[in-house]
Amino acid sequence: MDVLAGLAGPVLERLLQAAEADERIVGVTAGGSAVTGTMDEFSDLDLLVVCRNGDGAGVREDVRDMAARSGPLLAAFTGEHVGEPRLLIALFGPPLLHVDLKVVEGAELTARVEDPVVLWERDGAVGKATAGSMARWPAPDPQWIEDRFWVWVHYGAAKIGRGECFECLDVLAFLRGAVLGPLIAVAHGQRPQGVRRLERHAPELTEALEATVGDHSASDCARALRAAAELYRDLRGPGVEIRADAEREALAFLGALAV
Repeated sequence: MDVLAGLAGPVLERLLQAAEADERIVGVTAGGSAVTGTMDEFSDLDLLVVCRNGDGAGVREDVRDMAARSGPLLAAFTGEHVGEPRLLIALFGPPLLHVDLKVVEGAELTARVEDPVVLWERDGAVGKATAGSMARWPAPDPQWIEDRFWVWVHYGAAKIGRGECFECLDVLAFLRGAVLGPLIAVAHGQRPQGVRRLERHAPELTEALEATVGDHSASDCARALRAAAELYRDLRGPGVEIRADAEREALAFLGALAV
């Protein structure tokens, strides 16, 4: 909590005061690095603004004004681009502070990915809302990945063949974030969050992951895509029904490219 207070300072204090003054709001919690104890000077502040059931829409309409009253607000926008319209992404400063304000109703806390740090609550409302339910962080489904991986490899290879190397580089970034990173994180007992903190959690795989980063040339995109496939085969583990035909044909297609 000392790190949290030091990072957010007066902005967090004013946000909590504004929440307490609004009878529709029953709690404010912090998630992300505040939960895992990894918060540092580069961290975002992930806040849940918990309101009474039925008041979510109204509070979401007002949360931008709440943010504007809490500090020097440089920019703010809602999170439709990440599929989360309940989220207001705000940048305060100087000094710069990124704050995610997600407005939820108490009933929505039963389906949550983590047990957040309660910063303030009205009459124990957050504790009551979470009682009897468990947090579940979404984990990668190895079979779901295997069923799709070789199609993604073929897609990336086809873009190399067409000369669309920027598109292939996007495919490689997707494979790292959606497949390789989460599988590595789970294997190391960590939260699967794309490629977050892999340098710290899996330093022995840094070189293998580096090999999946290509430059804007057909030959290097092909090399990086092969490296991604090789690393995936090392990571997929037992218990997966391997799509051997798709794997064979996708890799043969990639190998046959004139690059």
